[in-house]
Amino acid sequence: MRYFFALSSLLAGLAVGRASPLPELFRERLKSVVAAEFFVQTEIERRPTFVLGSVIDDRGTVILPGAAIPPGIAPAQFKDFKVYRPDSAEPFTASYLGQDAFTGWHFLRVEEKLRTQLVPITRWVGTGGEPALGEELWGIGLRAKEEDCQPYLLSAKVGLITRLPQQTAILLADVAGPGLPVFNRDGRLVGLAQTPFGQNYLLFSHTQNATPVMLVNVEESSVVLLAAEVLPYLGRIPQDVQGRPIAWLGVYGLQPVDPQVAKFLKLENQSGVVLSDLLESGPAVQAGLQERDIVLAIDGKPLPHFKPDRIGAAYFGQEILRHRPGDKIALTVLRSNERREIAVTLGDEPRMVREAARTYYERLGFTAREFLVNDSVVQRIKPAEGRGVMVHFVKPNSPAATAGLRPDDWVREIDGEEMKTYDQALRKLAAIENDAGRTQFVLLVSRGGETTVLRAKLN
Repeated sequence: MRYFFALSSLLAGLAVGRASPLPELFRERLKSVVAAEFFVQTEIERRPTFVLGSVIDDRGTVILPGAAIPPGIAPAQFKDFKVYRPDSAEPFTASYLGQDAFTGWHFLRVEEKLRTQLVPITRWVGTGGEPALGEELWGIGLRAKEEDCQPYLLSAKVGLITRLPQQTAILLADVAGPGLPVFNRDGRLVGLAQTPFGQNYLLFSHTQNATPVMLVNVEESSVVLLAAEVLPYLGRIPQDVQGRPIAWLGVYGLQPVDPQVAKFLKLENQSGVVLSDLLESGPAVQAGLQERDIVLAIDGKPLPHFKPDRIGAAYFGQEILRHRPGDKIALTVLRSNERREIAVTLGDEPRMVREAARTYYERLGFTAREFLVNDSVVQRIKPAEGRGVMVHFVKPNSPAATAGLRPDDWVREIDGEEMKTYDQALRKLAAIENDAGRTQFVLLVSRGGETTVLRAKLN
């Protein structure tokens, strides 16, 4: 990690040769950033999390980076949100509002008495376009809570502006903490620092050859999502903590067109996305889309040409999430060398892992959750054939772990009895859990297309 220099000397250095009010700008912009602390309550531990966030409105709404909270964790597991101002140890309470599927941001709302001390990042929006190559930008970093969230200044020059698929600037050095705003020399908002990329290194030693390693600085970032990709979406506050509503096409496989296929189809200068894993009851199939259709345009707008090609699939997925359930879109697809216009009415995303019902069995050592539509896609079966339960968590050194049970195993039979419903499985597992005389139980599980019998011995 690149620790901060003395703040006064760094500020002075940036201001050399021009009448820049940078010290004043820095103090003002600190009102737009906070540190957030909360706990994730798992089956066996209460894990603290410390992340950084930006204030987006006068109601005390704060956005946190999408990577701040691991996927699949139920909102009910988030506990005791606290927010801290820079250079302060005073905690303020906050409530979790949910995650927006399109931006990935998590939204918080701070208690009322803190709101007058905060300034939304929209206050710093000015005129001008995206930053120029080589332009110097600056941002804010915050130290840990144990250091009273002490703020420090970072600065770096723009090395690259590209689409990933959103318009993104990559700087020559870290410029801000992930989730915090980045500014130009005049104090205008340029964008938000994103979760940083890993940097590849080769590690040498006396006893071994070069070994590739990847280092990630989780406290600072050189990746900036530009303001044009931020400001239009600050109002996408979820309607509930589950992040609803979420637009859904019913397609689980998106791949770029193979370069050789693209050349054969004369699509070298046109991005295309190949559809696969279409859910039979989903909006795509209902509209007439088929496996291996190549999407070329949305609502008459051709898909942009990206490098690498896989970014085109990410762009298409983002464009779907930009909408709302019930929206109608027109897809231009290529099928058997024939272009077709297909109208699709987007649906609402089926229940996700973070919404799934689940039950933990302490003695057995694992958490069972309900079988979801997405599980049927992974298991290559029809949703109606999804029976039994999925394994969500396995406690280390437990009977289940010793037997070889793993997260995402599909439990189809328990003690030789086929599990047809989630409730049936819960009753069976509860009976085993509460039977003090039990010495073992047997599970039939599917994993990676193969079926395995696991015998777990109880203590």
